[in-house]
Amino acid sequence: MPVSNTSLVERIARVIAGRVVSANAEGGQTSAGAIVDSVWRNYREDAVSVIRTLREPDPAMAEAGDVETWERMIEAALAEADAEATL
Repeated sequence: MPVSNTSLVERIARVIAGRVVSANAEGGQTSAGAIVDSVWRNYREDAVSVIRTLREPDPAMAEAGDVETWERMIEAALAEADAEATL
């Protein structure tokens, strides 16, 4: 499985920003890449909220894998988010 070089918070925030500004989603911009680059940080707290929600896997997720590993991965993403917030 590939591993991203971008934090989970940034990736989720970019998706949210893209949905807000891109004409392919709910926005009006036909070419939104540069705008997403400049505004994704505005959606950082939304992204952290999504990650917090993911702390508890649903039954299908729990059945598919190791719940303790999942929890450690989500907690690591949240710790990284906290560290980035203090920079």
